[in-house]
Amino acid sequence: MKSHWLLSGLLVFLASCQTTSPTATPSSSILSPDTVTMKEQPAAAETPSPSTSETHTISAEGIGEARVGMTLGELKQKLAQKADFGEEIPLMVDFNAIAVSQNGEIQYYILSFASEPLTDSDPIPFLMTNNPKYLTEEGIGPSVAIAKAEEAYGKATLNYNTDNESREYIQFANPPADNLSFRSDGSSEDFVGIYGESTDGSYYETTEYKEDATIESVMVDGVRP
Repeated sequence: MKSHWLLSGLLVFLASCQTTSPTATPSSSILSPDTVTMKEQPAAAETPSPSTSETHTISAEGIGEARVGMTLGELKQKLAQKADFGEEIPLMVDFNAIAVSQNGEIQYYILSFASEPLTDSDPIPFLMTNNPKYLTEEGIGPSVAIAKAEEAYGKATLNYNTDNESREYIQFANPPADNLSFRSDGSSEDFVGIYGESTDGSYYETTEYKEDATIESVMVDGVRP
């Protein structure tokens, strides 16, 4: 269960570094609210449409041109002259992140365990984005309404765990891939889900949510079997 919470702690959506420099369930997440502010990403169009560019696609394999499993060095070579890589920084308990930026805008993050700092020869274990330009083939991604995502992936179940810093995540009945994690734009001060009593005192789950609730970030897990 402890390792399950560690992975759950992975998707939080992230980055106090929304600058040009160097970056549930339980699903996954990371990035502490103290070091990251997802709200700083540029606003998405009111009605996002499916991405037609491979460079802005979220899939089970990766985000944009980045792929989980490819080495950090391979990605740097692939994006040479096209992207800037931030320094690896501690985000939350046991996790680090590297921001990948283009034209001063963070595109996505490379996440890794703090106990295993990434070198150029290491495979990328996790990728995460809160940039609304990135969408799945069905047009679902950051800043998209949960209600719209339900049209593509079936009924949404929202949840949070007080043992996991009360981060709120979304699970769909028919997700596009088992290794994709979605986080809501809610917080412990203002959840988007409408919850009743907890079943065990710490875990809360619901299928009801506010009408304006949206997805805040999506993570690709390259570690999950």
